Amino acid sequence: MRISSDCRRRIWTTLLAALTTAGVFAGGAGDSSEQAAGTDGPLAAESPVQIDMIGWRFPVTEFYAEELESFNSIDNLTVSTQMLDAQSLREQVRLALAGQGESPYEIVHGDNVFLTELASNGYIIALDDYIEKYKDTYDLGDIDDSLYTLGSPDGKIYGMPITANTMLYFYNMDIFEEYNLSVPETYADVIAIAERLDAAGADVDLPFAINLHAGWAWRQEFLNFLNGFGGTFLGEDGMPRFNEAPGVQALELMLETVDASMGAKGLSWSVDDVEIGLETGRLASASTWASRAANMDDPTKSRYVGRIGFAPAPKVFAGGGRAAPASADYYMIPANTSVDPEYIFRVIAEASDLETQNRGADFSLMTRRKVSEERRDVRYLDAALTSIAEGGSTASTHPGNSIGIAVLDNELSKSLNRRDDLQGLLDEMAAAYIEEARQQGVIE
Repeated sequence: MRISSDCRRRIWTTLLAALTTAGVFAGGAGDSSEQAAGTDGPLAAESPVQIDMIGWRFPVTEFYAEELESFNSIDNLTVSTQMLDAQSLREQVRLALAGQGESPYEIVHGDNVFLTELASNGYIIALDDYIEKYKDTYDLGDIDDSLYTLGSPDGKIYGMPITANTMLYFYNMDIFEEYNLSVPETYADVIAIAERLDAAGADVDLPFAINLHAGWAWRQEFLNFLNGFGGTFLGEDGMPRFNEAPGVQALELMLETVDASMGAKGLSWSVDDVEIGLETGRLASASTWASRAANMDDPTKSRYVGRIGFAPAPKVFAGGGRAAPASADYYMIPANTSVDPEYIFRVIAEASDLETQNRGADFSLMTRRKVSEERRDVRYLDAALTSIAEGGSTASTHPGNSIGIAVLDNELSKSLNRRDDLQGLLDEMAAAYIEEARQQGVIE
C-alpha cells in the first residue's frame, strides 16, 4: 500500500525533526547541470585544473562519479574518479591525508561517521563560507539544516551532503508467495520466517542476512539495534552509554538472528554479497542499504526485476524502533589539496544540483527536499522514509565519536564467543573507550 501525499509530507517532516534531534542531518537557484555541460559554463577555467575524486562504490556514488566525469567537456577542467570498496577507501584516504605532501584527491567521499573522523584529525576543511556564498546560486537552502548538522562535528560544516541513506527489508516476492509468507514487522517475525524456510527445505543459501562481515558492519548493525531499543551511544558529556541495558539487548537479538537465519556462513557475506544474493535468488531476504535498491531492477544485474520487494527495516520488537539508521554521505575537500578549495566546492555543487538529484533518485535517497516532492515514482521511497522516520541514529557529534567507533569496530565481533557475558564485554569496551578518550583529552 503506497503512502499518500499528505502522509509522505508528514513522514518527511518527522524525518527531518528526528534527524535534527539525533544530531544526524546543513543548506538556491536553478538547474546548473546544463550550464556545467557547456564548454563556456561557470566552471570553465583560465588554466588547466585537475580534479580527482575517490569514493566507495555503490549505485548512487557511481552515478555521481559519472556526473563528475561529464564535466570533462568544460574548458580546462579534467575530472577523474576512483571507486573502491568502503574499507579500502578508508585506508587509502587516511594514508593520503595524514601525509606531509599534497593530497592526490580533491574530493573525498564518505559517510557522516568517516567525516567526523577526518574532521577531528584536521584532514578536511570547513565549507561554511562557501555554503553561505553560493547558497542562492545553487539553492543550497533546499538541503535541510539537519543534514548539514550531521556533517558538523564541531559546529562547522565539513561536507556537502549528496545522498541520504538507511536500511530496508528486501525480500524475494516469488519465494514469499511460494511459501505464503508475510512481510515481517519485527525481528521475531524475521526469525520465524527463517525457521519456516529452513524447515521447508527452501532452495536458498540463506533465508535472511544482516551485514556482519567486517568490524564496521558489526558496529553499524549494533547501533541500528541499539537505537531500536532506545539506547544511546555516547552521552552529551562524551561518556559511553552503549554498555547500558539496551546495548545488551541489542547484542542478544543480533546473535539470535545470526543463529536462526545466517549461521557462520552468513557472517562472511559482505554488502556486495548480500546484493548479489538477492539479485540471483540465493538469498530470500535481507536488511541492507537502501542505496542497493536500484540494482534490484537493473536487468544487467538482477534476475528478479520488479520481484524484489521493499519494506521498512524490521522493528527490534513490537512497539520498538526499527533497526535502521538515518545517515548521509558527503563530498569533502582535503585540507592539503593544492587546488583552489572554492573551485572544488563549485564543482561539487554543480554535480549535486536539483536536476542531477532528480535523476539520482533512481539510485538512492537524495538530500534536496524538492526531489522527494517531484520523484513520487521511486519504488523504494515509501519504505525508506518509514525506516528513517521510525528508526533514527545513535551517531554522536561529540569529539569522542571516532574513538568509540574504533572500539566498536575492533571488539563487537567478539560477542560471538562471549554470549554468556555480553554485559562484561560491553563494560570492557566502555573502559577501553574512556581510557583512550581521556588520553586524547576529549573527556574529563
